Amino acid sequence: MPEQTTRQRRTAERRRDILAAARERADADGWSAVTTRHLADAIGYTQPVLYSHFPGGKSEIMSAVALEGFVELARRCRAALGTERGPRAVEAVAGAYLDFGREHPAVYEAMFQEPIDARFAREDTPPELRAGFDTLAEAIGDADRGAATEVFWSALHGIGLLERAGRMRPGDRALRVADLGVRFAAGAR
Repeated sequence: MPEQTTRQRRTAERRRDILAAARERADADGWSAVTTRHLADAIGYTQPVLYSHFPGGKSEIMSAVALEGFVELARRCRAALGTERGPRAVEAVAGAYLDFGREHPAVYEAMFQEPIDARFAREDTPPELRAGFDTLAEAIGDADRGAATEVFWSALHGIGLLERAGRMRPGDRALRVADLGVRFAAGAR
């Protein structure tokens, strides 16, 4: 593979800088505080430079942050799954999923709550989105990658949002995760 040119490296670096600044601002103050003007000022670029990397502006930046989040979440869940099977597999993946959402609230919000152009449960679902779902399916033994996985994912999503909102007892996460292991490990033998 040919070595990257200086221009390609600079372009990739600017893109990373823009996404890092967006993530940082969103983590600190929420997505409503992320503006192209703020990002341009934060990284020392002009708005036209920012738009040359992300012609769709904030929505394209948010989508790129979300896509990176899907990749990271899938990687963490896959690592947690490892060779585990049964309830331990469900618990390991559930813990990794919930930890990711707690540690990266703005990224998680971009992934699952903000309006981004991400297509789930379709033939054209990008592999970055499918990888995490497939890991959830594998953890619970859902070979069809269907409704059972969607219900497991919904449970994780709901727990994560309720925990973040302070609507669940913080000390009981291990009990909730263990309960998921019992309920969803039926197919994971």
